[in-house]
Amino acid sequence: MFDLEKTVLDCSKNKRKAQLSLYNQYSAMLLGVCQRYATDKSEAEDILQEAFLKILKNISDFKGKGQFENWMKKIVINTAITNFHKEKKHYYHDEIEDIKDFELQDTISPDKEFEIKELYELLKTMPEGYRMIFNLYAIEGYKHKEIAEKLKIDESTSKTQYLRAKNWLIREMKKLNWL
Repeated sequence: MFDLEKTVLDCSKNKRKAQLSLYNQYSAMLLGVCQRYATDKSEAEDILQEAFLKILKNISDFKGKGQFENWMKKIVINTAITNFHKEKKHYYHDEIEDIKDFELQDTISPDKEFEIKELYELLKTMPEGYRMIFNLYAIEGYKHKEIAEKLKIDESTSKTQYLRAKNWLIREMKKLNWL
């Protein structure tokens, strides 16, 4: 039986068995988060490895406030963002005056069905700049201002890229006859 409190305490004491236990317990879930930000599985695994080292190094900073999974997930997301900065040599700096936002669920026909796994696979093919912002805004719940700060871009660029990501997703879903 996995005892989170004891495992975290033992990890803070650098006990290898506890570290392995923590990794075995959460690596699959955290790899899923990494894959949303990575271009392929290999990159996702690299992000996970780097993030897990940060988790273990800083585990004594976790004070038990909030969910441990959320604390780890935040480290993983920040590591993915850092990786994005290292790997990308340019940022999207498109400006727009007015964004006419719409909700994706309003466009999905109730008689069309698709699996979440299929949608996940489709999202993996989304252009990288779009995917990063789409994940942070639509999935993780960050505000455009927070995304702009994390990615070191203008807030309007975040909004533009999100709008383009949604438009891309709708186009692709129509091609697959999901809409």
